[in-house]
Amino acid sequence: MNRRHFLKTAAAGTLITSLHHKFAYAADAPFPTRTLGLTGEKVSVVGLGGYHIGMQSDEQESIRIIRTALDGGINFLDNCWDYNGGQSEVRMGKALRDGYRQKAFLMTKIDGRTKKAAAQQIEESLRRLQTERIDLLQFHEIIRDTDPDRIFAEGGGMEAALEAKKQGKIRYIGFTGHKSPDIHLKMLKTAASHQFRFDAVQMPLNVMDAHYESFEKKVLPVLVKENIGVLGMKSMGDKLILKSNTATPVECLHYAMNLPTSVVITGCDSMKILQQALDAARSFKPMSQTEVASLLAKTAPAAGKGEYERYKTSHDFDGTYQNPQWLG
Repeated sequence: MNRRHFLKTAAAGTLITSLHHKFAYAADAPFPTRTLGLTGEKVSVVGLGGYHIGMQSDEQESIRIIRTALDGGINFLDNCWDYNGGQSEVRMGKALRDGYRQKAFLMTKIDGRTKKAAAQQIEESLRRLQTERIDLLQFHEIIRDTDPDRIFAEGGGMEAALEAKKQGKIRYIGFTGHKSPDIHLKMLKTAASHQFRFDAVQMPLNVMDAHYESFEKKVLPVLVKENIGVLGMKSMGDKLILKSNTATPVECLHYAMNLPTSVVITGCDSMKILQQALDAARSFKPMSQTEVASLLAKTAPAAGKGEYERYKTSHDFDGTYQNPQWLG
């Protein structure tokens, strides 16, 4: 056997062995899941973000990413009525054909603050996602002090959500936001004053949030106490945190998983990034206090002014600020 043939044979053997171990591992170890608050739903510790799905130039590749995620054990799918002009929902709807809908806990968000706008957006999302029921509907971008009162007002968006739930079009209701933990707390307080309890709340939870306008410190304890599902997002600050060179992608994911999150939603714009998320979920082990302290010490100097959390300090991430007509 000449050297070239030997190397080719060895490489092929290594590949087969590696694939064998990969699939044996997947079969032997169920993908880690957690319970979504009081709903009792089991959701994957990592969720697939919807925004990046619609950014792909190749629609088939985005469908492949979604289906690979579902086949790999991720069951929580994130989306939003306004992502990429609706393309994120359209593509996810196509990916959920052929039996894939049954594998997914499907979440999407709406921007409507009025009953009329919210109802229209719910119907559009159902149509794009090609489903008769959304598992979790969330009010998106609760970033203004006026948002809670508008949604819960007479003729507000909550009326549309409750009607849709009564009709079986949605199962659970939550809200999201990335601007201020105080606005999150106001939303929870406003809900309580209307005898309403959210099933889930989504917010930034990452290695820098702990140092600046912290959702982890202000909102997370309230959600845990009330057993409301915790959806962590922006574990890497939409890649901004990675630019600080203070934490690796896996460290960012593991930090968010180490918090009492039900699911950590992460954007995957390629198969490589999806595999990174799958591996991070499977390799996660609870971090010691020393490990947490060490990671926070590394990120503290860069985190103090919110420079790497621009969704808190600017309007760069505020779709409804750029398009106020979406609110109704």
